[in-house]
Amino acid sequence: MKKVTGIGGIFFKCKDPKQMNEWYKTHLGFNTTEYGVNFEWREESDPEKKGTTVWNPFSETTRYFEPSTKDFMLNYRVADLEALVEELKKEGVTIVDNIETYDYGKFVHILDPEGNKIELWEPKD
Repeated sequence: MKKVTGIGGIFFKCKDPKQMNEWYKTHLGFNTTEYGVNFEWREESDPEKKGTTVWNPFSETTRYFEPSTKDFMLNYRVADLEALVEELKKEGVTIVDNIETYDYGKFVHILDPEGNKIELWEPKD
């Protein structure tokens, strides 16, 4: 089974997300919105197929990364979230919540051995 297919997003805490977005826009040319920036790319095996990787600063007071106490969270793109979650359960991986479905894909959160919260995303590309 193919598990992780790529990095879907990089999320981190900061004191002032708006200021951080502006700094990256001004100094590094990021095309930021209030939700950070989406970097668009094409799949190597099928150049007609597009994907995105999200970069997004969060407020240092966000509770979205909980139960992790870390200042960052990674999002990994996956091919078949439901099958992967079943496999992870059998392997004893901590599943933080239930799979949720949105217009842009399915999501679930897990913890690695050091308590880092990881977001798994099966995109609707």
